Amino acid sequence: MEFTREIYWNVGHGLTTLAPMYLLALAAVSVLVYGTLQRIRIYRLGQPIKRSDQPAARLAAMVRNVLLQTRVLRVKGPGVAHAIFFWGFVALFIGTSLIVVQADFTDLLFDFVFLKGTFYKIFSIVLDIAGGAAILMLSGLLVRRWIVRPPGLETRRDDVIMHSLLFTILLTGFLIEGARMAVTEMNTPLSYWSPLGLVVAKGLSGGMTEQSLLTLHRGLWWLHLLLAMLFISLIPYTKFRHILTTSLNCFFADRGPVGKLATVDLENEEIENFGARQVTELSWKDIFDSDACTLCKRCQDRCPAFATDKPLSPMKLINRIGEIAATNPAMDLIDAVVKDAIWSCTTCRACQDICPASIEHVNKIIEMRRNLVLMEGEFPGEEVMAAMEQVEVNGNPLGMGYAARGDWAEGLNVPSLADDPHVDVLYFVGCYASFDKRNMKVARDFVTLCHAAGIKVGILGKEEKCCGEPVRKMGNEYLYQTLAVENIEALQRYGVTKIVTSCPHCFNTLAKDYRDLGLTVHVESHAVFLAGLVQEGKLPLRPESFDCTYHDSCYLGRHNGIYAAPRQLIKAAGGHLVEMAKNRDQAFCCSAGGGRILAEEKLGTRISIKRVEMAAATGAQTLLSNCPFCLTMFEDGVKGANVEESLRPRDITEILVERLSG
Repeated sequence: MEFTREIYWNVGHGLTTLAPMYLLALAAVSVLVYGTLQRIRIYRLGQPIKRSDQPAARLAAMVRNVLLQTRVLRVKGPGVAHAIFFWGFVALFIGTSLIVVQADFTDLLFDFVFLKGTFYKIFSIVLDIAGGAAILMLSGLLVRRWIVRPPGLETRRDDVIMHSLLFTILLTGFLIEGARMAVTEMNTPLSYWSPLGLVVAKGLSGGMTEQSLLTLHRGLWWLHLLLAMLFISLIPYTKFRHILTTSLNCFFADRGPVGKLATVDLENEEIENFGARQVTELSWKDIFDSDACTLCKRCQDRCPAFATDKPLSPMKLINRIGEIAATNPAMDLIDAVVKDAIWSCTTCRACQDICPASIEHVNKIIEMRRNLVLMEGEFPGEEVMAAMEQVEVNGNPLGMGYAARGDWAEGLNVPSLADDPHVDVLYFVGCYASFDKRNMKVARDFVTLCHAAGIKVGILGKEEKCCGEPVRKMGNEYLYQTLAVENIEALQRYGVTKIVTSCPHCFNTLAKDYRDLGLTVHVESHAVFLAGLVQEGKLPLRPESFDCTYHDSCYLGRHNGIYAAPRQLIKAAGGHLVEMAKNRDQAFCCSAGGGRILAEEKLGTRISIKRVEMAAATGAQTLLSNCPFCLTMFEDGVKGANVEESLRPRDITEILVERLSG
């Protein structure tokens, strides 16, 4: 026998079948297009933003993330189930398309049949396995959503519609196949190329007559078609739209640099309002993000603010923006989202990093903060306002006189560039290493290491100002730009060619954000710089064994992808590293990012204590970090967690300087 089958078997291939079928398809596509246009009108409420540059790279990223499900698979369990379901459904869609192409085009117009022989056997078994895998994975996702019910996983009407419709479509597909096989393929070699269909066929043939099977097949065929058209129609009106929007959002994703904020043109007199008070003041991409969201809650699960009982859920914030855009764009966005939620964000990017839909949470929060600060003069607390005033007067939030900014280096033979501009590297010290006693030691140790490697280090001294990162993340774009321009002018005045900083926040700001304001100098994190010296054999170390755990600071890790260099330094120093459960790109925040270093943590439990508890759980006696903000938070955190006697926070430079040889 020939390995093939009759398309449209039992339903006919005449006008009585094709006319209603294509009319239904036309109606479904029309409803789909209409609904999509309605959604586009909502997106257009937002401000313009260019997301069409680098089209080839964007398309490649979209294809990779969609077809390979790379971002989805970052979370095992539901990620694997969704990926397998997706691949199964794609295979079924391709199979259905091939049937339509052959039956209604190549065979009808050119008498050409390609679904036969070996190709048909492969086609048949692949679709059978794909359908079975899709049903199995969908069943697993059903169990997770309605029986296991992980905390925070919201189930809405759309979920009921989606799961019911998809499950019924898949089930009717197998019943149609089984009824057909029970009549045409039982006890033939061809039946074994549809193993799951054969199981269904045997089940049906045991208790049904041939006429009953024909009637069942015909009825289910039309039902299956109606359900498939209903599926297409519902895409723009339910969570089904993520099939389109999540895929497109991968194309529209920010191409970097990672974590870089848009610089506001403060000289533009046409701008009447800074930041966002209404959804219409956000970008179209910000509104589009809400339609790409699948409510998978990965962002919520990773959010340190949410994990410590603060009123911020990145997932709910994104969906609230979408709801307002669709129902009442004139609504006060900030009041709707809630101010405490806006101020709770540490800008750690854990939400964006894990999001499978390429949603950008942080910039929306910053835009609302900008409105509160620049338009309303509102801050999360009086201590933040006081810190802002100190930055304006003294160039740092700690209230120290700017003239004493270089005093930490006394006796170290570190020239200020005003005295000697001929140095190998400019050390941009930062506020905490300049004035905070605990972090001043880190700065001195870094210089000691540079001298041991034969590196001549210079500083700006009293000419250095706060890089502006904390005030900018709090929404004060004006003060940030004032500080940035002054720092850039000083750096350019002395012809600086290389900058090294021990603060990841300074590093991220100088290396990325300052580019918009004219800085082109190469900037390195001290972790990368020191690792390079060790690798080149310029930094003589005497390894001494010790146990430790390491905290990946958000601005060194997720914002800049620097994970290897600090671990190389720990290994070179003789350290035995015990990783925390949350490490590298999954690391938990210290709580100081997003300008929160300036604010009291008044809501929920302290993030730093939770992180310290994770470190203490490793059993290591030393908690290493590479960030003055993190070190400051952990010094408080060990007290709050009552582990002062068993866990000591330290910077990696302190470990290295103790192991200098010679």
